Amino acid sequence: MCGIIGYTGSRSAVAVLLEGLRRLEYRGYDSAGIAVGDERGGLEVVRVVGKVRQLAEALEGRVVKGTFGVGHTRWATHGRPAEENAHPHRDCGGQVAVVHNGIIENYLALRRELEEEGHRFVSETDTEVIGHLVERELGKASLSEAVRRAAARLEGLFAFALVWAGEPGVVVGMRRGAPLVVGVGEGEAWVASDMAALVPFTRRVRVLEDGELVELRPDGIRVWDAEGRQRPLRVESVGWDPLWVEKGGYPHFMLKEIHEQPRVVRETASAYEEMWLEDVEELVLVGCGTSYHAGLYGKYVIEEAAKVRVAAEVASEFRYRRPVVGAKTLVVAITQSGETADTLGAVREAKQRGARVVALTNVPGSSVEREADAVMRTRAGPEIGVAATKTFVAQMVLLLRLGLELGRQRGALTEAAVRERAQELTHLPLRMERILEREGEIAELARRLWRARHVLYLGRGVLYPIALEGALKLKELSYIPAEGCAAGEMKHGVNALLEERLPVVVLLPYDRREELGRVLYEKTFANLLEVRARGAPAIAVVNEEDGEAIRACREEAGARILAIPSAHRWLLPLLAIVPLQLLAYHIARRRGCDVDQPRNLAKSVTVE
Repeated sequence: MCGIIGYTGSRSAVAVLLEGLRRLEYRGYDSAGIAVGDERGGLEVVRVVGKVRQLAEALEGRVVKGTFGVGHTRWATHGRPAEENAHPHRDCGGQVAVVHNGIIENYLALRRELEEEGHRFVSETDTEVIGHLVERELGKASLSEAVRRAAARLEGLFAFALVWAGEPGVVVGMRRGAPLVVGVGEGEAWVASDMAALVPFTRRVRVLEDGELVELRPDGIRVWDAEGRQRPLRVESVGWDPLWVEKGGYPHFMLKEIHEQPRVVRETASAYEEMWLEDVEELVLVGCGTSYHAGLYGKYVIEEAAKVRVAAEVASEFRYRRPVVGAKTLVVAITQSGETADTLGAVREAKQRGARVVALTNVPGSSVEREADAVMRTRAGPEIGVAATKTFVAQMVLLLRLGLELGRQRGALTEAAVRERAQELTHLPLRMERILEREGEIAELARRLWRARHVLYLGRGVLYPIALEGALKLKELSYIPAEGCAAGEMKHGVNALLEERLPVVVLLPYDRREELGRVLYEKTFANLLEVRARGAPAIAVVNEEDGEAIRACREEAGARILAIPSAHRWLLPLLAIVPLQLLAYHIARRRGCDVDQPRNLAKSVTVE
């Protein structure tokens, strides 16, 4: 959740660190700070409770010079949001400054030990023990060796970066469980918890492996493993365009990312690489939040396409029971960041039980990629908005492609059927663009709904996950309590909620020319009639080519209409989610909410 940035080179460290922190704001945070050192051995720390812009304001009246330093955006875990708990934290002499992401599980014992030795603590955080442990070792070793020795005392999952006034120009970073990426330049170097912070400066990176320690100097970078053996640098290039982390004229990153979805579908579908899936007898799709909803979509599609058992699991539940998986189980770990703690825990649990693991992620070099047996990578580019949009549709694209491939390999789908679905997928971006062109209609509907106190979403079959995701987007962005329900469950409690102040979004854009589509439409339309009979206002998502259905929803059921282009049942969710994303966005804007950084939420959940 917290964000780390470190820099050494010839530029103003303040400018570089502030820019890096701005790129990390989407992760969620409550305070921010930087520590900057100069070649004369000076080290200055500035911290604020609040946003990076407030940190920049605090720096305006101060002369903070130096060409190396570290910065941080903090999400409070140990200790309340307060300036004394904001990072960077220092040692007793104020010569070491450290920024940290993760949790030091044994920090209380370490703090007692250090206090008995005379070390003075000024914060409530676990982070502060790192600086004091390093301070204790500095009289016996260089900065990098002191950090390695100090890290050996730490228990938990974490990443940190620090500087010491005694070695100007040096930044040291270390990771164990939490991500840390090195950026490589000419005469300069960076370290960050997220590649998004590096994109404005360099595309040459080195993703640190678990337990590795890195020393950055303007004239070189050195990496060691946990035992102190030097490791090769192994620089790779990342294809992310710096423009992807700019708003590009849109008022919010989220709106820009919604509008990027046609491109994302096109590029993700075309980049899919086939895998040989013989001996797979069942699949388990694990994820959290939006990624779990993608997995639930995958369950419907893959099960039908490949005639194989598929389970969709919440990763935090999967990892804390004793799942029955084995050598013929394929576990697909779905995580946008590749660093979600519960999903990584699920991967380790599955591998211990002999299952094969495929990582489905958006971030090159992430932890889940390194731990998996194979990788499916979305081509969404960095997603800055905390509420996932384009990565969700990209995940669904890959799960659909996986289902088609598995169906072909198992003989459940003919080559012609696979080609037909794959061909229709290539037409999907144009259909998405038609929905985006109707944004004004959706914004007008938001004007009528933004005062709602609760909203209900109903879906059936492959659109049930879209009801869940539509509700999640609304509650994340606008703070309106929203619930996604299986339409067939209305009589089992949901009907008790229906009344004139509860808007209900009903998903029924099925192609009624197909037998199953007709059945799903008719049953869901009956639910819509129930909603209206009890006086609740209804919004119907319908097939724009089905004039009869549109008339019935508008006239017989009295519903407001959101029309989307037609598609095969397996592809409908990729279209149906777009108006729900836009509806949530425009409702949140009308309510004055922070769309890109909803309160109490973070983009990458790296701690439990």
